[in-house]
Amino acid sequence: MGNMKTFFLMLVLALIFMFCGNLIAGRGGMIAAFWMAVVMNFFSYFFSDKMVLNHYQATPVKSGRLFDMVKNLAMKAGLPMPKVYTIPENVPNAFATGRNPTHAAVAVTQGLLDLMNDDEIEGVLAHELSHIKHYDILTSSIAMVFAGAISMLANMARYQNPSRMRAKNQGAGGISLLLAMVLMPLAAGVVRLAVSRTREFEADAGSARITGEPQKLISALKKLDSYAKTSIMKRATNQTAHMFIINPLTGLKADFSSLFSTHPSTADRISRLSQMIRN
Repeated sequence: MGNMKTFFLMLVLALIFMFCGNLIAGRGGMIAAFWMAVVMNFFSYFFSDKMVLNHYQATPVKSGRLFDMVKNLAMKAGLPMPKVYTIPENVPNAFATGRNPTHAAVAVTQGLLDLMNDDEIEGVLAHELSHIKHYDILTSSIAMVFAGAISMLANMARYQNPSRMRAKNQGAGGISLLLAMVLMPLAAGVVRLAVSRTREFEADAGSARITGEPQKLISALKKLDSYAKTSIMKRATNQTAHMFIINPLTGLKADFSSLFSTHPSTADRISRLSQMIRN
C-alpha cells in the first residue's frame, strides 16, 4: 500500500510539473519538464533524506539516551533500527525521513531533548517511527522536492515575456502567465497538504499503540504547540514544514491560513488521542 501511494504521488507531481512547463514554454517546455520530473523522482527517492538532513545541519548520534530510546521503540514497532540525528536548534521539533524502513532516519532538535521528559520524548519518537512504518517518510520527501521545484518554476514565469508565451500557447500568453504565477505555488501547497493532515492523525495513533500510553504524546504535543506559536525554527522552510511533527512556521501564520495548514490543529490531535484513552 505504501509503495502504491508513493507511485501515485510521483505521477501526480510529474503531471503538475509538466503542466507548469507547458504554461511557461509550450510543448518544448512540457517535454523538458517531463525529463526534469524523471530526474527529480530519481533524486527524491535516493537523496532527498540527505538533502533535508544537511539543510538542518543534523548530526548523527551513535549512542546515549536518545539512541537507546529509538532502539527500544523500533523493536516494539517491529522496525529496523533507523539512523538517529540531532539538530542544533532550541525550538522543540522532530521529523523522520528516508525512502523505506531499512533506509530511514529520525531527527530531533536539541530543544526537544532539553525541554521534554523521557515519556514525552518517547511519544514523539514513536510518532516518527509510525511515519517510517507507513512509508510516509518517502512521500513527504518527494513532496518537498517537487514543491520547491514548482515554486521555482512560478518564479521563473514572472520573468517570461507574455508575447513569447502567447506565441507558444496559441494566443493565451497573458492567461498562461497568470496561471503560472498564481496556480503553481497553490498546486505545490495542495500537494503538501494532501500528504500531511491525515498521516499526522495516523502517526499519532501509531505512537499511542507503540508506547501503549497516548498520554505521552498528548503531553508532548501541548509543549510543542506552545513553543511553535511563539518561536520559529531558524532554518525552517515552507518546502519542509510538512515533514515535522508540528509545523515549525506556525508562529508566522494568520488565523485564516489554518484552512491550508499542512497539519491538523493540535487540539484535534489531542482530542483523538484522548478518545483512545477513554476507549
